[in-house]
Amino acid sequence: MTITQLHYVLAVAEHQNFTKAAEKCFVTQPTLSMQIQKLEDELDILIFDRSKKPIELTEVGRKLVKQAKNIVNESHRIQDIIDQEKGYVGGEFKLGIIPTIMPTLLPMFLKTFIKKYPKINLKIEELTTEEIISRINEGHLDAAIAATPLENETIKERVIYYEPFVGYIPESHRLNMVKELEIEQLDLEDMLLLEDGHCFRNGVINLCKAFKDSSNESFQLESGSFETLTKLSNEGLGMTLLPYLHTLDIHERDKSKLRYFKEPSPAREVSIIYHQSELKMHIIDAIYNLISGVVRGAIAFQDVKIISPMATK
Repeated sequence: MTITQLHYVLAVAEHQNFTKAAEKCFVTQPTLSMQIQKLEDELDILIFDRSKKPIELTEVGRKLVKQAKNIVNESHRIQDIIDQEKGYVGGEFKLGIIPTIMPTLLPMFLKTFIKKYPKINLKIEELTTEEIISRINEGHLDAAIAATPLENETIKERVIYYEPFVGYIPESHRLNMVKELEIEQLDLEDMLLLEDGHCFRNGVINLCKAFKDSSNESFQLESGSFETLTKLSNEGLGMTLLPYLHTLDIHERDKSKLRYFKEPSPAREVSIIYHQSELKMHIIDAIYNLISGVVRGAIAFQDVKIISPMATK
């Protein structure tokens, strides 16, 4: 049995197709099939039921794949241990970032990071929190930047910063004359929200529900981006809440519509998250230190009330 054979097995299990798995592994399909067949002969079992379309794992195959993931992931960590011991900060690092953080945070640190750590091959993906958790647990991501706490026992969270919520209120709105917002004044009935699936949306709903038992969730309008929400708000269709860093890019003519909350301001906790067995801590430390340093200069006030990003019923 070899690590390469286990790697091929995992590829077929993921893609349920020998040809696609071979393409992902950069080998020919006959080579991949032969190696898996050799493993099955050695163990005297069938890992895959080839009569099914798409290919399915046998019962023993499912157990083997579960253990193979651990073995392959741990084998990859040998190089990580060596790199840390030598003080080498480089190699491939796969980072996920949720959609409501990526557009504002990435431009703040990426150029500096690439210049400071040229030997790190940083691969970044925009993913939902649900996708991030799944990929971290499957070993497809090294770390991610997301809203926390997630309350997931397999994932560690290291808080980078706290980002306050800021109200964006059009002139026609009932709260337009308010200088400082209070949480109790918010109402989901006249709130524009992101589409379902965004944790920032969950945070806004949780914030409002903390003071009002709103059972009516047939919102007036929902959108996939903050830019669209502010445009809809400008048309008088309701107010919205924005993460603080997003307000730094608001057009000068619209800044008069921003309203900050009385302290403690509702805020989201933003963390770098990773699997509890992650060993690329030298790169995680590098990302953490750079981002926290950059954001510290952008967000000055810290008297906040953390709002959960998790959906509640």
